[in-house]
Amino acid sequence: MTSQSTCDIEDEVKKAIKDFRFRKSQKNAALIIKVNRQKQTVCLDQLIEDIQIEELQEIIPSHEPRYIVYSYKMEHADGRISFPMCFIFYTPRDIQMQLQVVYASMKLVLQKEVELTRCYEVRELEELTEEWLKAKLIK
Repeated sequence: MTSQSTCDIEDEVKKAIKDFRFRKSQKNAALIIKVNRQKQTVCLDQLIEDIQIEELQEIIPSHEPRYIVYSYKMEHADGRISFPMCFIFYTPRDIQMQLQVVYASMKLVLQKEVELTRCYEVRELEELTEEWLKAKLIK
């Protein structure tokens, strides 16, 4: 464990992030990452191919934080297609302070690991919509 972080990032997570960044699929996908408090590690929750961002509202537990690396097929007004990737930190408003602290302390460490500049925070799952994502990505 490094002195700056409270948890270790499991090797499986590091490999999944690398594989996710260089995948060839042209579909939306999500890599969902969580903290295992018993082991004090950052671990893989799930990898979901071909998922719309709104579908994450059903998959992510509303009472627990999650880190999401999301790859989005974006169609531009001029007909171009790009595949921006972003890091989303979901942290519900009414969670235990200890859980909030653990996830918040690992956020920057994980952001460095995923090497993404598009990083967003969400407090309500209902915010995860295509409209929200497009507005963020256009800025």
